[in-house]
Amino acid sequence: MPRSAQRRRGATTIEFAIACPIAFFLLIATMVGALGVFRYQQVASLAREGARWASVHGADYAEETDNPPATAETILSEAILPTAVAMGLNDLTCDVTWNESNEPLTVHEDYSTPTGNTVTVTVSYVWMPELFVTSPITLTSTSTAQMMY
Repeated sequence: MPRSAQRRRGATTIEFAIACPIAFFLLIATMVGALGVFRYQQVASLAREGARWASVHGADYAEETDNPPATAETILSEAILPTAVAMGLNDLTCDVTWNESNEPLTVHEDYSTPTGNTVTVTVSYVWMPELFVTSPITLTSTSTAQMMY
């Protein structure tokens, strides 16, 4: 063997030992980051679904069907939890607010400009990244929908 080849015999092994952990770390970090984006998209979808469900289960719905109008508890149990697939249900919370009431339309003194009432649903989820290398991350999304029925 030539003399230069003898000096570099273990160089490839050393280079692989340095590059391989870095490449694996970047690959796994990319996958965990993608799972975080996926969980956030789930939370945003749950907020939209909760706002949509609350917007059609207001006072007019209650009057016409003799069912109670939507509350924060019913929105969570009827609209959000059934569609929360593969999520820890104990880590999922919901906050619901109506700007004036749960009626679809409010007419103040000026009858020419009625205003619509809205419902705002905020869903929060405490996500623990799959590698457990960080502390839990709270993902929050808010959606607003106009009351209608």
